[in-house]
Amino acid sequence: MSKKKPLVVVTRKLPAVVETRMRELFDAQLNIDDKPLSHAALVEAMKTADVLVPTITDKIDAALIAQAGEQLRLIANFGNGVDNIDVASAVQRGITVTNTPGVLTDDTADMTIALILAVARRIAEGARVIPDDDWAGWSPTWMLGRRITGKRLGIVGMGRIGQALAKRAAAFGLSIHYHNRRRVDPRIEEKLEATYWDSLDQMLARMDIVSVNCPHTPATYHLLSARRLKLMKPEAILVNTARGEIVDETALARMLEAGELAGAGLDVFEQQPAINPRLLKLARQHKVVVLPHLGSATHEGRADMGEKVIVNIKTFMDGHKPPDRVLPSML
Repeated sequence: MSKKKPLVVVTRKLPAVVETRMRELFDAQLNIDDKPLSHAALVEAMKTADVLVPTITDKIDAALIAQAGEQLRLIANFGNGVDNIDVASAVQRGITVTNTPGVLTDDTADMTIALILAVARRIAEGARVIPDDDWAGWSPTWMLGRRITGKRLGIVGMGRIGQALAKRAAAFGLSIHYHNRRRVDPRIEEKLEATYWDSLDQMLARMDIVSVNCPHTPATYHLLSARRLKLMKPEAILVNTARGEIVDETALARMLEAGELAGAGLDVFEQQPAINPRLLKLARQHKVVVLPHLGSATHEGRADMGEKVIVNIKTFMDGHKPPDRVLPSML
């Protein structure tokens, strides 16, 4: 007699190749319409599923976890960051949590470079000129941006993505600096020709470009606070492809409005999909480049994420520890 397949509830529409494989391996309940599940639907999923596959749009908090059925033993997050899940509450209930690390690294690092160039060289602004029939022809002093070669890049968070960004930035002739809660291996530091700052304040005051690449945890909420943003040079630019909650958006908007920062490139926001109205106004004035969380949005990246989720589920259901298990001590 064949073993009963686990009920796997998937909260959002995933790439077809991933969904097809899930249907082959599991009793997978898919979200064909790709509409975020309501709170009531999430509660029902927690009560009935053996495995839940949520995304960043699903808030799996302690109250929701408390309503989980006894059969729910795995939350296999479709995403690297797990700030949408109360991992401690899940573990306390005997529920394992996994994520999809590593497969988003290159895509997010690429997008960070794209935002640096978009802000420094006014690419988003320039891309509108011809479609808007607003180009009178070339001029020596028109639409001048800033050269990035020879500038200093300060990376906040030197994990996988931070290191991938450093490699790319070096190719553009940027000088690499970083702040991390722990200094990286000296061999990595030497290979990247990176300068370590144990003081984030000291680093921010000296950088031409600052990139946020650390995870969102209680300790990093508003890590770039109003006070710290004020330390940055007026000609500096800020890029965030990590999590919106790490930057005090209101303080950032205030500084951009006052001309106290040269610009910003944002792929993530504190209350997304809602965007701070002040940031929207600044975007229309070409003082900030805003993207709808495209950092990891590649066909290859999404397929790799799905493969990670499947491996984690299959490994867990076979009675082994999944390779991408997340523990509270890791956060």
